[in-house]
Amino acid sequence: MIRIGNASGFYGDRFAAVREMLTGGELDVLTGDYLAELTMLILGRDQLADPARGYARTFLRQLEDALGLAAERGVRVVSNAGGLNPAGLAAALRQLVDRLGLDVSVAHVEGDDLRGREAELGLDPAAPPVTANAYLGAFGIAECLRAGADVVVTGRVTDASLVVGPAAAHFGWTPADHDPLAGAVVAGHVLECGAHATGGNYAFFTEHRGAGLPGFPIAELAADGSSVITKHDGTGGAVTTGTVTAQLLYEIAGPRYAGPDVTTRFDTVLLEQAGADRVRISGVRGEPPPPELKVGCTRLAGHRNEVTFVLTGLDIDAKAALVREQLDTALASRPPASTRWTLARTDHADAATEETASALLHCAVTDPDPDVVGRAFSGAAVELGLSSYPGFHLTAPPGRADPYGAFTDAFVRAWAVPHTAVLPSGERVEIPAPGGTLPLADVAEPPLPEPPPPGPTRRVPLGTVIGARSGDKGGSANLGVWVRSERAWRWLAHALTTDAVRALLPEVADLPVRRYALPNLWAVNFVIEGLLGEGVASRARFDPQAKALGEWLRAREVDVPEVLL
Repeated sequence: MIRIGNASGFYGDRFAAVREMLTGGELDVLTGDYLAELTMLILGRDQLADPARGYARTFLRQLEDALGLAAERGVRVVSNAGGLNPAGLAAALRQLVDRLGLDVSVAHVEGDDLRGREAELGLDPAAPPVTANAYLGAFGIAECLRAGADVVVTGRVTDASLVVGPAAAHFGWTPADHDPLAGAVVAGHVLECGAHATGGNYAFFTEHRGAGLPGFPIAELAADGSSVITKHDGTGGAVTTGTVTAQLLYEIAGPRYAGPDVTTRFDTVLLEQAGADRVRISGVRGEPPPPELKVGCTRLAGHRNEVTFVLTGLDIDAKAALVREQLDTALASRPPASTRWTLARTDHADAATEETASALLHCAVTDPDPDVVGRAFSGAAVELGLSSYPGFHLTAPPGRADPYGAFTDAFVRAWAVPHTAVLPSGERVEIPAPGGTLPLADVAEPPLPEPPPPGPTRRVPLGTVIGARSGDKGGSANLGVWVRSERAWRWLAHALTTDAVRALLPEVADLPVRRYALPNLWAVNFVIEGLLGEGVASRARFDPQAKALGEWLRAREVDVPEVLL
């Protein structure tokens, strides 16, 4: 067995988690995931200002505090905190090691950064991206660990590779070991978002309320790729089949989960509660990976600004119409490229407080020209102060125009992307692309269970019986939904169709929605294309990463069979 823990799910996660994981119990490897689509753009802008930057500096500060402790306990550290500059982070770590007087070796993995090759690879050379990074696999990490590295930092590898790499090195897996690799991918997917797997952001959180923050997750991996998900004793939160299911459904699409090393069949995953805060994952099957690697590209797409008008008391719709007409007229000589209005009816009739008597009218604008959505827009909004609806005021004055980004993905042949392990000795080892590949294809819709017999129903919030977790993949939103009994699954499988989701969530009514059933998990996953515009950095909607989309769905009222209540 190898024990692999996680201490970071994003750039900005709990700083103390590295030390907490090292002092809380036994570990063999500690991982940290710092990269996301938005993070890559942030790091890209950092590097534009200073070419020596481009990595997650928080990670360096965390290791300054805890690297000696990791060395003392024999825990190896693997992280993608290298971002756009893994060689730079590795060099900074070696300086830290020397300053602390430690006997610690550092290696890194590179090759994912494709900037400068846009034309060659067909990555829209007419609009050079700020970042362009291929998602590499796990075998570069494994090569570094086999060479004796105590710390391995990478650029853009898949999140699960941080777990798959140490497991492959420990068990001696080869690229042909598809089932064990797939099992490790599932364990890595559970760990990658940190406390998501231990009760963080969990739909049924009231069942696991306790003192303190949830602990971070650990995977106890076996040679066949099966695992037990757990956490250190005495830490907060909980590890249950529910918390693990919630994370398994996070930001996936169909049953075939493609990766650079293996395509993992999420429809084969079996979960079992194996004790308090212990969930066993088994049965995972893998297939050869596709011949292409995904490439994530970010670019600066223009400038944006926003303002929120507060509308209080009577005639809310008329007040909103007035200020919209006035602002549009003021900007008519040079209107922004896009203007988006949203009215949130947070007001209540006969309200006891002014705040609960008020609605919020939000206006967001974008344009390539910062002056159009900066001085011109801000001035026009403020100048309405004495000329508009009664009770006019803003939540805050609009400010200067901010640049905003966009995310796109592309696919390139795996053999066209270098994958280089730079060992502690400085030796460079090229990791070959997988020899056997299989083009990705949809899985046939699985047979659904027999629907429950008709009977009396009661109108209740959908979240009375379902859990949900949602998130972003570029401009699309993912919405995973599960239930906790076979009887409820028989109902859910037939009740929550794509048409039902469109009806329950009017914002997605005109968008393509795909549904994938995962009977082993009593779950369905929905992919809603285009809901997030050009990705989180474009801030195209109120909830730009669709984090709360599932909670909105759970709050909608439907007719539920009384036997489920």
